[in-house]
Amino acid sequence: MNKQKTKRTLKLIALLLITSIMTQAQNLDTDFLPKLMATKPEQFKDILDNADKYRVQILYTQINRDKKNRPTFKSYGFRINNSEYFYPASTVKFPASVMALEKINQLHIKGLTKETPMFTGAEYERHTPVTKDSTAENGLPSVAHYIKKILMVSDNDAFNRLYEFLGQEAFNETLHQKGYEHSRIYHRLQVGMNREQNRRTNPIQFKEGNKVLYEQPMVISEKNYASPTPILVGKGYMKGDSLVKEPFAFTDKNFFPLLEQQGILKAVLFPEAIPTKQRFQLTDSDYQFLYKYMSQMPTESTYPKYEAPDFYPTYCKFLMYGSHKDDVVNPNIRIFNKVGDAYGFLLDNAYIVDFSTGVEFMLTTVLLCNNDEIFNDDHYDYETVGFPFMKNLGQLIYDFESTRPRKYKADLSKFKMSYDK
Repeated sequence: MNKQKTKRTLKLIALLLITSIMTQAQNLDTDFLPKLMATKPEQFKDILDNADKYRVQILYTQINRDKKNRPTFKSYGFRINNSEYFYPASTVKFPASVMALEKINQLHIKGLTKETPMFTGAEYERHTPVTKDSTAENGLPSVAHYIKKILMVSDNDAFNRLYEFLGQEAFNETLHQKGYEHSRIYHRLQVGMNREQNRRTNPIQFKEGNKVLYEQPMVISEKNYASPTPILVGKGYMKGDSLVKEPFAFTDKNFFPLLEQQGILKAVLFPEAIPTKQRFQLTDSDYQFLYKYMSQMPTESTYPKYEAPDFYPTYCKFLMYGSHKDDVVNPNIRIFNKVGDAYGFLLDNAYIVDFSTGVEFMLTTVLLCNNDEIFNDDHYDYETVGFPFMKNLGQLIYDFESTRPRKYKADLSKFKMSYDK
């Protein structure tokens, strides 16, 4: 066998080995969830019968503790598929928050923290500056305050500012290096920028008084993170007042598959239990900060101040509560999560705990609520299909977990927060 053929053979063996390892790592039990949902046909029969139409995916992870409180995980999947596209909407804000904290730490600049005032400039078309924030106690923007607004109420502008701090290329390459290689965080949210505008991120200064602690110029991504193949969904879309009878193109849109969503959630909640490569460089203070605002209800916040009727205790807690504003909140349950909804796609990536019983589990799901298959018409089936499904699914798994035997009750004290601001 010549050297070239030997090299090709070795490469093929290596590829097969990598593929085998990945398959084993994602070897999910796919029987349990449909059987469990089938016990509630009045809630799930339509979803189960039309799973392809709804593009529903579910990833449920059981957590068991040993006598030293160390966690192990067992995951169950329903239609999990990294190749089936769904629009991730605001769920991309969670890795942005985590990575912004990591970047602050990696800069190693004396005096620079997540609380340091952050001023955003503008050097390219459609880019906008930020020099103040009336919702902050000191009236100034910062990484910390942006993250608070993201995790409690899913603020779009806050995400855009962290996207600009990270830079498009660094954002994606860092995720890929950590093993979250299917994710593509390609664009800002809600502002409708084109490819060239999204490649360029605004100049930024971190200042303490008049002293500049860190300055970052406009950064231009050298890589293209759009899908390499066309992504077409549905049968039509609205363009202005006209209906275009063609599938809607998501080719230039973000993508963040469920396995990687829950993987990053696990990395933040249980960093000691995952491979070092997949972790983020965060401090104990960073972890506590994230846990607090992932689980804090907006009505518990002073800065920013979120008031009724626009905000309510169960706001952005789709699993367990759906969109019900008047649901009574179980004071023993906290949901550490990030939701998303756009283009008819509804998502929640959650860790749910009951401090009174020691119940804990991770649940991540997406479904498309767009029965007419027309996009951009603002007529989606969130209220009739999506939110009821989310609420029912969360309660179904919670009820199952409440009866599931555990050898050791979890010590969840590290997730108990004081919600003061």
